[in-house]
Amino acid sequence: MPQVWTVPRQRSASTTVLPYLRSPSSQRTRALRAWMLTLPVDLSAFLVPLVWNQDYWKGMIAAGSVTVSIFALGGLYVGRRHISFLDELPQLCVRLLAAAAVVALIAAARHDSVEYVAGFMRVVAIAAALVLAGRMLTRMAVLTARRRRWVEHSTIIVGGGPIATELARLLRRYPEYGLHFAGFVDVTSTSHDRSDSQPLIGDLNDLEEVIRILHCEVVLIADVACSDAELLRVARLPGVAACDLWVVPRLREFHSRHGIPDHIGAIGVRRVTRPSLTGPQFALKRVFDVIIAATSLLLLSPVLLLCAIVTRIGGGPGILFRQERIGRYGRPFELLKFRSMRLADDTESQTTWSVAADPRIGPVGRFLRRTSLDELPQLWNILRGDMTVVGPRPERPYFVDRFSADYPEYAMRHRVPVGLTGLAQVSGLRGDTPISDRARFDNYYIENWSLWLDIKVIVRTVIEVVRGGGR
Repeated sequence: MPQVWTVPRQRSASTTVLPYLRSPSSQRTRALRAWMLTLPVDLSAFLVPLVWNQDYWKGMIAAGSVTVSIFALGGLYVGRRHISFLDELPQLCVRLLAAAAVVALIAAARHDSVEYVAGFMRVVAIAAALVLAGRMLTRMAVLTARRRRWVEHSTIIVGGGPIATELARLLRRYPEYGLHFAGFVDVTSTSHDRSDSQPLIGDLNDLEEVIRILHCEVVLIADVACSDAELLRVARLPGVAACDLWVVPRLREFHSRHGIPDHIGAIGVRRVTRPSLTGPQFALKRVFDVIIAATSLLLLSPVLLLCAIVTRIGGGPGILFRQERIGRYGRPFELLKFRSMRLADDTESQTTWSVAADPRIGPVGRFLRRTSLDELPQLWNILRGDMTVVGPRPERPYFVDRFSADYPEYAMRHRVPVGLTGLAQVSGLRGDTPISDRARFDNYYIENWSLWLDIKVIVRTVIEVVRGGGR
Protein backbone atom coordinates (compact mmCIF):
# COMPACT_ATOMS: atom_id res chain seq x y z
CA MET A 1 0.00 0.00 0.00
CA PRO A 2 1.24 3.54 -0.74
CA GLN A 3 2.25 5.59 2.25
CA VAL A 4 0.57 8.92 2.92
CA TRP A 5 2.88 11.76 3.91
CA THR A 6 1.60 14.91 5.52
CA VAL A 7 3.59 18.13 5.18
CA PRO A 8 3.05 20.64 8.01
CA ARG A 9 0.99 23.58 6.71
CA GLN A 10 -0.04 26.99 7.86
CA ARG A 11 -2.29 27.54 4.83
CA SER A 12 -5.53 26.08 3.51
CA ALA A 13 -6.19 22.47 4.41
CA SER A 14 -7.71 21.88 0.97
CA THR A 15 -4.24 21.27 -0.49
CA THR A 16 -3.38 17.77 0.68
CA VAL A 17 -0.40 15.53 0.23
CA LEU A 18 -1.37 12.59 -1.94
CA PRO A 19 0.05 9.06 -1.69
CA TYR A 20 3.74 8.55 -2.40
CA LEU A 21 5.17 5.12 -3.06
CA ARG A 22 8.55 4.84 -1.38
CA SER A 23 11.36 3.53 -3.60
CA PRO A 24 13.66 1.12 -1.71
CA SER A 25 16.39 1.39 -4.36
CA SER A 26 16.27 5.19 -4.16
CA GLN A 27 17.00 4.94 -0.46
CA ARG A 28 19.92 2.57 -1.05
CA THR A 29 21.52 4.52 -3.90
CA ARG A 30 21.23 8.08 -2.59
CA ALA A 31 24.99 8.53 -2.22
CA LEU A 32 25.92 7.13 -5.64
CA ARG A 33 27.34 9.56 -8.20
CA ALA A 34 28.37 9.13 -11.82
CA TRP A 35 32.13 9.47 -11.24
CA MET A 36 32.22 6.64 -8.69
CA LEU A 37 32.10 4.05 -11.49
CA THR A 38 33.44 5.83 -14.57
CA LEU A 39 36.54 7.47 -13.07
CA PRO A 40 38.04 4.28 -11.53
CA VAL A 41 37.26 2.33 -14.72
CA ASP A 42 38.84 5.02 -16.93
CA LEU A 43 42.00 5.09 -14.83
CA SER A 44 42.20 1.29 -14.57
CA ALA A 45 41.69 0.90 -18.34
CA PHE A 46 44.48 3.39 -19.00
CA LEU A 47 46.87 1.42 -16.78
CA VAL A 48 46.04 -2.03 -18.20
CA PRO A 49 49.11 -2.00 -20.56
CA LEU A 50 51.31 -2.08 -17.45
CA VAL A 51 50.30 -5.73 -17.06
CA TRP A 52 52.59 -6.74 -19.95
CA ASN A 53 54.89 -3.73 -20.23
CA GLN A 54 56.40 -2.05 -17.15
CA ASP A 55 59.05 -0.07 -19.04
CA TYR A 56 57.02 3.12 -18.90
CA TRP A 57 55.21 2.71 -15.58
CA LYS A 58 56.02 6.18 -14.25
CA GLY A 59 54.97 7.86 -17.45
CA MET A 60 51.77 5.78 -17.68
CA ILE A 61 50.69 6.70 -14.14
CA ALA A 62 51.33 10.38 -14.90
CA ALA A 63 49.53 10.11 -18.26
CA GLY A 64 46.55 8.40 -16.63
CA SER A 65 46.28 11.17 -14.04
CA VAL A 66 46.45 13.83 -16.78
CA THR A 67 43.75 12.05 -18.77
CA VAL A 68 41.21 11.76 -15.95
CA SER A 69 41.92 15.39 -14.96
CA ILE A 70 41.17 16.59 -18.50
CA PHE A 71 38.03 14.42 -18.55
CA ALA A 72 36.92 15.97 -15.25
CA LEU A 73 37.49 19.52 -16.53
CA GLY A 74 35.38 18.65 -19.58
CA GLY A 75 32.45 17.46 -17.45
CA LEU A 76 32.80 13.82 -18.47
CA TYR A 77 32.24 12.63 -14.89
CA VAL A 78 29.03 14.59 -14.38
CA GLY A 79 25.78 12.64 -14.12
CA ARG A 80 23.58 12.64 -17.21
CA ARG A 81 19.96 11.73 -17.72
CA HIS A 82 20.27 10.41 -21.29
CA ILE A 83 23.23 8.05 -21.41
CA SER A 84 24.79 7.29 -24.78
CA PHE A 85 28.38 6.29 -25.49
CA LEU A 86 28.09 7.66 -29.03
CA ASP A 87 27.05 11.09 -27.66
CA GLU A 88 30.20 11.17 -25.54
CA LEU A 89 32.55 9.73 -28.17
CA PRO A 90 33.56 13.03 -29.87
CA GLN A 91 34.35 14.67 -26.51
CA LEU A 92 36.23 11.60 -25.34
CA CYS A 93 38.37 11.49 -28.49
CA VAL A 94 39.17 15.22 -28.40
CA ARG A 95 40.20 15.08 -24.76
CA LEU A 96 42.20 11.89 -25.20
CA LEU A 97 44.12 13.62 -28.00
CA ALA A 98 44.67 16.67 -25.77
CA ALA A 99 45.97 14.43 -22.96
CA ALA A 100 48.22 12.57 -25.40
CA ALA A 101 49.65 15.87 -26.67
CA VAL A 102 50.46 16.99 -23.12
CA VAL A 103 52.05 13.65 -22.32
CA ALA A 104 54.08 13.65 -25.57
CA LEU A 105 55.48 17.12 -24.83
CA ILE A 106 56.50 16.09 -21.30
CA ALA A 107 58.06 12.83 -22.54
CA ALA A 108 60.00 14.65 -25.29
CA ALA A 109 61.30 17.19 -22.78
CA ARG A 110 62.47 14.49 -20.33
CA HIS A 111 63.94 11.98 -22.79
CA ASP A 112 66.28 12.67 -25.71
CA SER A 113 65.69 9.22 -27.24
CA VAL A 114 63.17 9.35 -30.09
CA GLU A 115 62.80 5.57 -29.86
CA TYR A 116 61.82 5.80 -26.19
CA VAL A 117 59.22 8.51 -26.83
CA ALA A 118 57.78 6.62 -29.83
CA GLY A 119 57.50 3.40 -27.78
CA PHE A 120 55.85 5.26 -24.91
CA MET A 121 53.29 6.92 -27.22
CA ARG A 122 52.40 3.54 -28.76
CA VAL A 123 51.53 2.28 -25.29
CA VAL A 124 49.52 5.46 -24.63
CA ALA A 125 47.57 4.87 -27.87
CA ILE A 126 46.68 1.34 -26.72
CA ALA A 127 45.62 2.73 -23.33
CA ALA A 128 43.39 5.33 -25.02
CA ALA A 129 41.61 2.60 -27.00
CA LEU A 130 41.08 0.64 -23.77
CA VAL A 131 39.63 3.75 -22.11
CA LEU A 132 37.04 4.04 -24.90
CA ALA A 133 36.18 0.36 -24.52
CA GLY A 134 35.91 0.74 -20.74
CA ARG A 135 33.69 3.81 -21.10
CA MET A 136 31.34 1.87 -23.42
CA LEU A 137 31.10 -0.96 -20.87
CA THR A 138 30.37 1.42 -17.98
CA ARG A 139 27.60 3.07 -20.00
CA MET A 140 26.04 -0.34 -20.66
CA ALA A 141 26.34 -1.23 -16.96
CA VAL A 142 24.70 2.01 -15.81
CA LEU A 143 21.82 1.62 -18.29
CA THR A 144 21.24 -1.96 -17.13
CA ALA A 145 21.22 -0.90 -13.46
CA ARG A 146 18.77 1.90 -14.19
CA ARG A 147 16.41 -0.21 -16.30
CA ARG A 148 16.24 -2.84 -13.57
CA ARG A 149 15.72 -0.03 -11.03
CA TRP A 150 18.78 -1.07 -9.08
CA VAL A 151 19.90 2.59 -9.19
CA GLU A 152 17.47 5.50 -9.10
CA HIS A 153 17.19 8.85 -7.38
CA SER A 154 14.02 10.22 -5.84
CA THR A 155 12.87 13.28 -7.81
CA ILE A 156 10.46 16.16 -7.25
CA ILE A 157 9.14 17.97 -10.33
CA VAL A 158 8.48 21.68 -9.76
CA GLY A 159 5.76 22.83 -12.14
CA GLY A 160 2.14 22.37 -13.10
CA GLY A 161 1.98 22.68 -16.88
CA PRO A 162 1.98 20.16 -19.72
CA ILE A 163 5.77 19.81 -19.74
CA ALA A 164 5.87 18.89 -16.06
CA THR A 165 3.07 16.36 -16.56
CA GLU A 166 4.83 14.83 -19.56
CA LEU A 167 8.11 14.59 -17.64
CA ALA A 168 6.35 12.70 -14.85
CA ARG A 169 4.92 10.25 -17.39
CA LEU A 170 8.34 9.73 -18.97
CA LEU A 171 10.07 9.09 -15.64
CA ARG A 172 7.45 6.49 -14.72
CA ARG A 173 7.65 4.72 -18.07
CA TYR A 174 11.38 4.90 -18.79
CA PRO A 175 13.56 3.99 -15.79
CA GLU A 176 16.76 4.40 -17.86
CA TYR A 177 16.83 8.07 -16.86
CA GLY A 178 17.66 6.98 -13.32
CA LEU A 179 14.98 9.10 -11.63
CA HIS A 180 12.12 7.94 -9.42
CA PHE A 181 9.17 10.35 -9.64
CA ALA A 182 8.10 11.36 -6.12
CA GLY A 183 5.46 13.97 -6.94
CA PHE A 184 4.80 17.54 -8.01
CA VAL A 185 5.47 20.75 -6.14
CA ASP A 186 3.72 23.77 -7.62
CA VAL A 187 2.32 27.21 -6.86
CA THR A 188 -0.97 27.38 -4.94
CA SER A 189 -3.04 27.92 -8.08
CA THR A 190 -2.07 24.53 -9.49
CA SER A 191 -3.68 22.80 -12.44
CA HIS A 192 -2.88 19.31 -11.13
CA ASP A 193 -5.67 16.83 -10.67
CA ARG A 194 -6.06 15.40 -7.20
CA SER A 195 -5.24 11.84 -8.25
CA ASP A 196 -2.58 9.22 -7.71
CA SER A 197 -1.44 9.69 -11.31
CA GLN A 198 -0.57 13.33 -10.62
CA PRO A 199 0.38 13.48 -6.92
CA LEU A 200 0.60 17.06 -5.70
CA ILE A 201 2.75 16.89 -2.57
CA GLY A 202 3.06 20.60 -1.76
CA ASP A 203 3.53 24.09 -3.10
CA LEU A 204 6.71 26.14 -3.51
CA ASN A 205 6.81 27.21 0.12
CA ASP A 206 6.74 23.53 1.15
CA LEU A 207 9.59 22.45 -1.13
CA GLU A 208 12.35 22.35 1.47
CA GLU A 209 10.18 20.43 3.94
CA VAL A 210 8.99 17.99 1.26
CA ILE A 211 12.60 17.27 0.26
CA ARG A 212 13.44 16.49 3.87
CA ILE A 213 10.44 14.22 4.47
CA LEU A 214 10.69 12.30 1.20
CA HIS A 215 14.51 12.12 1.19
CA CYS A 216 14.66 13.48 -2.35
CA GLU A 217 17.99 13.97 -4.11
CA VAL A 218 16.88 15.61 -7.38
CA VAL A 219 14.72 18.67 -8.08
CA LEU A 220 13.56 19.11 -11.68
CA ILE A 221 12.11 22.54 -12.53
CA ALA A 222 9.78 22.50 -15.53
CA ASP A 223 7.02 25.03 -16.29
CA VAL A 224 6.17 26.45 -12.89
CA ALA A 225 3.95 29.54 -13.08
CA CYS A 226 5.80 32.00 -10.88
CA SER A 227 8.19 34.90 -11.26
CA ASP A 228 11.91 34.32 -11.80
CA ALA A 229 12.64 36.18 -8.55
CA GLU A 230 10.43 33.80 -6.55
CA LEU A 231 11.92 30.76 -8.26
CA LEU A 232 15.44 32.01 -7.58
CA ARG A 233 14.59 32.51 -3.91
CA VAL A 234 13.37 28.92 -3.66
CA ALA A 235 16.37 27.51 -5.55
CA ARG A 236 18.73 29.19 -3.07
CA LEU A 237 17.15 27.53 -0.01
CA PRO A 238 19.68 25.30 1.80
CA GLY A 239 17.50 22.19 1.45
CA VAL A 240 17.15 22.71 -2.29
CA ALA A 241 20.84 23.55 -2.70
CA ALA A 242 21.69 20.14 -1.24
CA CYS A 243 19.90 18.44 -4.17
CA ASP A 244 20.92 18.04 -7.80
CA LEU A 245 19.02 20.78 -9.61
CA TRP A 246 17.84 20.27 -13.21
CA VAL A 247 15.83 22.73 -15.30
CA VAL A 248 13.91 22.64 -18.55
CA PRO A 249 15.05 25.79 -20.42
CA ARG A 250 12.19 28.04 -21.46
CA LEU A 251 13.56 28.13 -25.01
CA ARG A 252 14.40 24.45 -24.96
CA GLU A 253 14.34 24.19 -28.78
CA PHE A 254 17.52 26.30 -28.90
CA HIS A 255 20.15 24.26 -27.09
CA SER A 256 23.78 25.26 -26.64
CA ARG A 257 26.31 23.93 -29.13
CA HIS A 258 28.87 23.62 -26.33
CA GLY A 259 29.19 20.45 -24.30
CA ILE A 260 26.95 17.38 -24.65
CA PRO A 261 23.21 18.17 -24.80
CA ASP A 262 21.02 16.19 -22.40
CA HIS A 263 17.34 15.33 -22.46
CA ILE A 264 14.53 13.28 -20.92
CA GLY A 265 12.39 11.78 -23.67
CA ALA A 266 13.53 14.50 -26.14
CA ILE A 267 12.63 17.26 -23.64
CA GLY A 268 15.86 19.19 -23.24
CA VAL A 269 17.13 19.48 -19.66
CA ARG A 270 20.16 21.18 -18.21
CA ARG A 271 21.88 20.61 -14.90
CA VAL A 272 22.41 23.75 -12.85
CA THR A 273 25.90 23.68 -11.40
CA ARG A 274 26.46 25.58 -8.18
CA PRO A 275 29.78 26.02 -6.42
CA SER A 276 30.32 24.21 -3.16
CA LEU A 277 30.70 26.78 -0.37
CA THR A 278 31.97 24.08 1.99
CA GLY A 279 34.23 21.07 1.64
CA PRO A 280 37.80 20.59 0.35
CA GLN A 281 37.79 23.29 -2.34
CA PHE A 282 36.52 25.97 0.04
CA ALA A 283 39.03 24.76 2.65
CA LEU A 284 41.70 25.34 0.01
CA LYS A 285 40.43 28.91 -0.25
CA ARG A 286 41.14 29.33 3.47
CA VAL A 287 44.68 27.95 3.03
CA PHE A 288 45.12 30.38 0.13
CA ASP A 289 43.91 33.24 2.38
CA VAL A 290 46.35 32.42 5.17
CA ILE A 291 49.31 32.20 2.77
CA ILE A 292 48.40 35.48 1.04
CA ALA A 293 47.73 37.35 4.30
CA ALA A 294 50.86 36.11 6.12
CA THR A 295 53.11 36.76 3.11
CA SER A 296 51.63 40.21 2.51
CA LEU A 297 52.00 41.23 6.16
CA LEU A 298 55.64 40.20 6.04
CA LEU A 299 56.49 41.82 2.71
CA LEU A 300 54.44 44.97 3.28
CA SER A 301 55.58 45.59 6.87
CA PRO A 302 57.68 48.65 5.82
CA VAL A 303 54.63 50.07 4.01
CA LEU A 304 52.43 49.40 7.04
CA LEU A 305 54.93 51.18 9.29
CA LEU A 306 55.08 54.17 6.93
CA CYS A 307 51.28 54.37 6.76
CA ALA A 308 51.09 54.29 10.56
CA ILE A 309 53.60 57.15 10.82
CA VAL A 310 51.85 59.43 8.27
CA THR A 311 48.46 58.66 9.86
CA ARG A 312 49.81 59.67 13.28
CA ILE A 313 51.42 62.85 11.90
CA GLY A 314 48.44 63.84 9.76
CA GLY A 315 45.61 62.97 12.13
CA GLY A 316 46.98 62.75 15.65
CA PRO A 317 46.38 59.88 18.09
CA GLY A 318 44.39 56.85 17.05
CA ILE A 319 46.23 55.23 14.16
CA LEU A 320 43.88 52.28 13.75
CA PHE A 321 40.16 52.63 13.15
CA ARG A 322 38.08 49.82 14.67
CA GLN A 323 34.47 49.27 13.73
CA GLU A 324 31.88 46.52 14.04
CA ARG A 325 31.03 44.90 10.72
CA ILE A 326 28.88 41.93 9.72
CA GLY A 327 30.58 38.79 8.42
CA ARG A 328 29.51 35.35 7.22
CA TYR A 329 26.10 34.14 8.45
CA GLY A 330 25.47 37.59 9.94
CA ARG A 331 28.13 37.28 12.65
CA PRO A 332 29.65 40.60 13.83
CA PHE A 333 33.41 41.16 14.04
CA GLU A 334 35.78 44.09 14.60
CA LEU A 335 37.24 45.40 11.33
CA LEU A 336 40.62 47.18 11.29
CA LYS A 337 41.66 50.07 9.03
CA PHE A 338 44.13 52.94 9.09
CA ARG A 339 42.14 55.98 10.21
CA SER A 340 41.44 58.23 7.24
CA MET A 341 38.74 60.47 8.82
CA ARG A 342 38.49 62.64 11.87
CA LEU A 343 37.23 60.94 15.03
CA ALA A 344 33.44 60.65 15.32
CA ASP A 345 31.09 59.44 18.02
CA ASP A 346 29.81 55.87 17.81
CA THR A 347 26.36 56.79 16.47
CA GLU A 348 27.78 58.94 13.67
CA SER A 349 30.36 56.30 12.82
CA GLN A 350 27.81 53.50 12.58
CA THR A 351 25.03 55.32 10.72
CA THR A 352 26.70 57.90 8.44
CA TRP A 353 27.36 56.90 4.83
CA SER A 354 30.76 58.11 3.68
CA VAL A 355 31.36 59.49 0.18
CA ALA A 356 34.46 60.59 -1.73
CA ALA A 357 33.96 64.30 -0.96
CA ASP A 358 33.29 63.73 2.76
CA PRO A 359 34.61 66.79 4.67
CA ARG A 360 35.81 64.54 7.49
CA ILE A 361 38.59 63.17 5.24
CA GLY A 362 41.95 64.96 5.49
CA PRO A 363 44.73 65.07 2.85
CA VAL A 364 46.52 62.03 4.30
CA GLY A 365 43.27 60.09 4.57
CA ARG A 366 42.35 60.99 0.99
CA PHE A 367 45.67 59.59 -0.24
CA LEU A 368 45.30 56.41 1.82
CA ARG A 369 41.77 55.83 0.52
CA ARG A 370 42.64 56.56 -3.12
CA THR A 371 45.50 54.02 -3.00
CA SER A 372 43.51 51.59 -0.77
CA LEU A 373 46.40 51.58 1.71
CA ASP A 374 43.91 52.23 4.53
CA GLU A 375 42.61 48.66 4.02
CA LEU A 376 45.95 46.92 4.71
CA PRO A 377 45.30 46.22 8.44
CA GLN A 378 42.48 43.93 7.28
CA LEU A 379 45.18 41.42 6.40
CA TRP A 380 45.17 40.72 10.13
CA ASN A 381 41.39 40.19 9.97
CA ILE A 382 42.01 37.64 7.22
CA LEU A 383 44.72 35.86 9.19
CA ARG A 384 42.39 35.79 12.20
CA GLY A 385 39.59 34.20 10.14
CA ASP A 386 37.14 37.12 10.24
CA MET A 387 37.53 37.78 6.52
CA THR A 388 38.80 36.30 3.26
CA VAL A 389 40.94 37.87 0.54
CA VAL A 390 38.14 37.90 -2.06
CA GLY A 391 34.48 38.20 -1.11
CA PRO A 392 31.68 40.71 -0.61
CA ARG A 393 32.85 43.80 1.26
CA PRO A 394 31.70 43.92 4.92
CA GLU A 395 29.18 46.51 6.01
CA ARG A 396 28.02 48.02 9.31
CA PRO A 397 25.02 46.43 11.14
CA TYR A 398 22.83 49.51 10.64
CA PHE A 399 23.27 49.47 6.87
CA VAL A 400 23.01 45.65 6.63
CA ASP A 401 19.54 45.84 8.22
CA ARG A 402 18.54 48.78 6.04
CA PHE A 403 19.82 47.33 2.76
CA SER A 404 18.43 43.86 3.50
CA ALA A 405 14.97 45.41 3.92
CA ASP A 406 15.26 47.47 0.72
CA TYR A 407 17.00 44.91 -1.49
CA PRO A 408 15.88 41.27 -1.04
CA GLU A 409 19.13 39.85 -2.48
CA TYR A 410 21.43 41.86 -0.22
CA ALA A 411 21.31 39.45 2.72
CA MET A 412 22.33 36.58 0.40
CA ARG A 413 25.84 38.10 0.29
CA HIS A 414 26.49 36.68 3.75
CA ARG A 415 26.57 33.06 2.54
CA VAL A 416 30.37 33.40 2.29
CA PRO A 417 33.04 35.22 4.33
CA VAL A 418 33.36 38.94 3.63
CA GLY A 419 36.47 40.02 1.75
CA LEU A 420 39.28 42.51 1.50
CA THR A 421 38.35 42.99 -2.15
CA GLY A 422 35.53 41.73 -4.32
CA LEU A 423 34.13 41.43 -7.81
CA ALA A 424 31.84 44.42 -7.23
CA GLN A 425 34.75 46.64 -6.20
CA VAL A 426 36.98 45.77 -9.21
CA SER A 427 33.93 46.33 -11.43
CA GLY A 428 33.77 49.99 -10.43
CA LEU A 429 31.19 49.65 -7.63
CA ARG A 430 33.00 51.45 -4.82
CA GLY A 431 31.99 54.36 -2.66
CA ASP A 432 28.65 56.00 -3.43
CA THR A 433 27.33 53.50 -6.00
CA PRO A 434 23.96 51.67 -6.21
CA ILE A 435 23.56 49.01 -3.53
CA SER A 436 21.41 46.88 -5.85
CA ASP A 437 24.31 46.70 -8.34
CA ARG A 438 26.76 45.71 -5.60
CA ALA A 439 24.44 42.97 -4.31
CA ARG A 440 23.96 41.61 -7.82
CA PHE A 441 27.72 41.43 -8.48
CA ASP A 442 28.39 39.91 -5.03
CA ASN A 443 25.80 37.18 -5.58
CA TYR A 444 27.13 36.53 -9.07
CA TYR A 445 30.58 36.02 -7.53
CA ILE A 446 29.18 33.59 -4.94
CA GLU A 447 27.20 31.56 -7.47
CA ASN A 448 30.13 31.34 -9.90
CA TRP A 449 32.89 31.04 -7.32
CA SER A 450 36.14 29.27 -8.15
CA LEU A 451 39.76 29.69 -7.12
CA TRP A 452 40.49 31.02 -10.60
CA LEU A 453 37.82 33.71 -10.17
CA ASP A 454 39.54 34.71 -6.91
CA ILE A 455 42.87 35.02 -8.73
CA LYS A 456 41.28 37.17 -11.45
CA VAL A 457 39.78 39.52 -8.85
CA ILE A 458 43.15 39.81 -7.06
CA VAL A 459 44.93 40.66 -10.34
CA ARG A 460 42.32 43.30 -11.18
CA THR A 461 42.61 44.70 -7.64
CA VAL A 462 46.37 45.11 -8.00
CA ILE A 463 45.81 46.92 -11.32
CA GLU A 464 43.26 49.25 -9.67
CA VAL A 465 45.62 50.02 -6.78
CA VAL A 466 48.50 50.80 -9.16
CA ARG A 467 46.20 53.08 -11.16
CA GLY A 468 45.03 54.77 -7.97
CA GLY A 469 41.41 53.90 -8.65
CA GLY A 470 40.34 53.83 -5.01
CA ARG A 471 37.57 55.83 -3.36
